[in-house]
Amino acid sequence: MDKNEIGSKFGSRRNWLLVIGIILVGANLRGPLTSVGVLIPFIREDLAISNAVAGAITTLPLLAFALLSPIAPKIANRIGMERTVALSLVILIVGVAVRSLSGVNSLFLGTFFIGLAISVGNVLIPGIIKMKFPFKIGLMTGIYAIFMNVFGALGSGISVPLASSGSLGWQGALALWIILAATSLLIWLPQLKESGGRQAAVKKEKGDSLLRSPLAWKITVFMGGQSLIFYTLITWMPDILQQNGYDSNTAGWMVFLMQFAIIPVTFIVPVVAEKMKNQVMLSFMTGALFIIGLAGLLQGGALLVPLWAILIGIAAGSAFSLSMMFFTLRTKDGKEAAALSGMAQSFGYLLAAVGPVLVGALHDITGGWTLPLTLLIALAVIILIVGTASGKKGQVTA
Repeated sequence: MDKNEIGSKFGSRRNWLLVIGIILVGANLRGPLTSVGVLIPFIREDLAISNAVAGAITTLPLLAFALLSPIAPKIANRIGMERTVALSLVILIVGVAVRSLSGVNSLFLGTFFIGLAISVGNVLIPGIIKMKFPFKIGLMTGIYAIFMNVFGALGSGISVPLASSGSLGWQGALALWIILAATSLLIWLPQLKESGGRQAAVKKEKGDSLLRSPLAWKITVFMGGQSLIFYTLITWMPDILQQNGYDSNTAGWMVFLMQFAIIPVTFIVPVVAEKMKNQVMLSFMTGALFIIGLAGLLQGGALLVPLWAILIGIAAGSAFSLSMMFFTLRTKDGKEAAALSGMAQSFGYLLAAVGPVLVGALHDITGGWTLPLTLLIALAVIILIVGTASGKKGQVTA
């Protein structure tokens, strides 16, 4: 593919469908999960479950991420990246439907299916962007990340009003995500014609060598640490804020504000990071903002909560974008990038899965949020350290 062809990549109808398809797939990667966090008080009361069990609602998809992330490139290598993404959207539709049924078993089974589906997009979309838009990686990463976080923010903001209005309840509010998933599948279907002959781009070569790469492990810890903080706050920030005097509806909108702050950052950071010689300063600022925002929540008081939410959102958006860019900037080719993506998201989300359950359990034991928030601040310090190391110019190959 020459540069003229690359320059016209956005020009044809087929390629515009590809861009829209990537955007819609990205829109499904957070909304079905973030919509649950603000509804946990409803779910907990309706199903009579503990805080630790409620935390598992967020932990379960993270375990699914850890399980399928290293396998997704192998599936894509066998049947094609486009077909694998389409299959994941089908599984997502089934998962949302099952989760919206009555009962604890349906809730957790559907949530696990949703996690499996989303893990495929998490791993393969960066690879698709690298293959099909090799000279527009930062731009396309920013575009898809924006829509991912817009719909993630909407999930937190509109779920409580929807669940509280009419006869929808929390089941109906969660079921509405079927509309987005089904629409995304329809738009993605034309890409199935492109499945042939591209499988080799995701074949994991030298994957074992990454396990011996200190840089690969630093990127993995960075990915997992930022995911742990994000998904823990998505789950428990409404409860933390209610203890500070917020009602459930306003607390939901504070989580929305946190995610809204992510949106511009996820576009700006990839574009800027791609043009920089290294990403040390970006990584340092990301860790520092996590520390400041979490320390603000720990301090308590309702007045400055919007500021802390915004700072944490900026940090989360920057951390996620840097994680995605490290997969590309710290590897030699698409094969190695896919291997690093699979490794970092597998081990990283396994680490992240501990967060919501651990924090819920600590809250049950201590009756407060001081110890859980202190642990998150300590993790933010680790993020600052490994992020700064990951930001230095280099490659992951051992």
